[in-house]
Amino acid sequence: MERLLHYTWQHRLFPLETLRTTEGEEVEVIDPGQHNDDAGPDFFNAKVRIGGHLWAGNVEVHQHASDWFRHHHDTDARYNNVVLHVVETDDAVVHSLSGRKLPQLVLCAPDSLAARYQTLLIEDRYPPCHSILPHIAKLHVHAWLNALTAERLAAKAERIDSLLRQTAGDWERTFFITLARTFGFGKNTEAFERWAMTINLQQVGKHRDQAGQVEAFFLGQAGLLDDESLAPERRDDHFRTLQAEYRYLSHKFSLTPLPHTVWKFLRLRPQNFPYRRLAQLATLYYTGQLNFAKMRQHATPEAFRTLFLHPILPYWTHRYTFGEADGSVQTTKSAQHPAPHPTPLLSPAMIDLVMINTVVPLLFAYGRQHHDTSLTDRALALLESLRPERNAITRTWSDLGIVPQHAADSQALLHLRLRYCDRKDCLRCRFGTFFLRKAQQQTAPQKDPDAPP
Repeated sequence: MERLLHYTWQHRLFPLETLRTTEGEEVEVIDPGQHNDDAGPDFFNAKVRIGGHLWAGNVEVHQHASDWFRHHHDTDARYNNVVLHVVETDDAVVHSLSGRKLPQLVLCAPDSLAARYQTLLIEDRYPPCHSILPHIAKLHVHAWLNALTAERLAAKAERIDSLLRQTAGDWERTFFITLARTFGFGKNTEAFERWAMTINLQQVGKHRDQAGQVEAFFLGQAGLLDDESLAPERRDDHFRTLQAEYRYLSHKFSLTPLPHTVWKFLRLRPQNFPYRRLAQLATLYYTGQLNFAKMRQHATPEAFRTLFLHPILPYWTHRYTFGEADGSVQTTKSAQHPAPHPTPLLSPAMIDLVMINTVVPLLFAYGRQHHDTSLTDRALALLESLRPERNAITRTWSDLGIVPQHAADSQALLHLRLRYCDRKDCLRCRFGTFFLRKAQQQTAPQKDPDAPP
């Protein structure tokens, strides 16, 4: 339970008796230091007095003292400035790379804290801290959601930075890959990203004025124009036409498609079938809307939605896959008598997801890399102007009284589930630490009201 030992040190949950090293020197903790979540010592810039001497430096925490060697800290120069080794079990004498013997402090988490933490770890219901959520002030809930939103945006920006390195700093291609990933809707997220990595936008751009060739390029690179990818009865004239176009493009550009087996269809809603999503991407590209420079010009959801006021490529109006039109997609009279205004290419909910998962992270990452706070502020403002996502995770939190007010809140709750609850990382969660503090307060000795002051 090393994490709990970190928590104990960080929050000074020390026993009442004087702390001493394994060699009997008195230890006074002036400042436990700043907790480090990255590589290197666990706590930076700590101040401790050991045997009457003041030390300023780093602190390393391990469940067993021998973990120092197991983690190879004895050969790592980053640990030369460790001034105290805090352990639960003293089973080894440790030295730094410079040969200095490190003072060790044996420390255990309070029994009541350990018991309460174990309660969180074994709780089957999500979230494990559900019982205390009604007791947390709304101000604290709001502050934690804001911090989680910032964490999620930073994590997405780091992913975008990684894509930028893979694309040699090409923002347009990075935007294309990120957008394609959004179109994967969980089940096909990785497949769409793999597909987008095979698309050379300069090659597609040579045929941008031909919608059919763009469609053939996109579907062909996905492996969905292979005969093996489709039942014979569904290989209609349109399929054969695209197949012939792709053969021409494949020969011209020496293309290598993905295997069609990467795509998942089981328990997937028909509107999320890769055929239709790829046709939507082809429409966006053909109409010139698939453009990060253009996306950066818009500041409101209303302005952004105007980019999708285009009908999908005609063949896909009433289809989810190749073959005969699916009657379940047929609309009412409006199909025969089109409305005077163009129909959005995507549903409002899908457009919101594109803004949440593509536009906002790209704007944030672009603004951060170019030190443009106006863009990072616009990204956050756009997120806060969108409706909250509705899914099983947000519904669970709503049932517990934490109702997301906008997409920034729903993104925070998704991040909380993925990065904290699913990992049982309750000790870094403000809700989890509230749960533990409440336990400490309940088990703390109460003063006798009749006792003299």
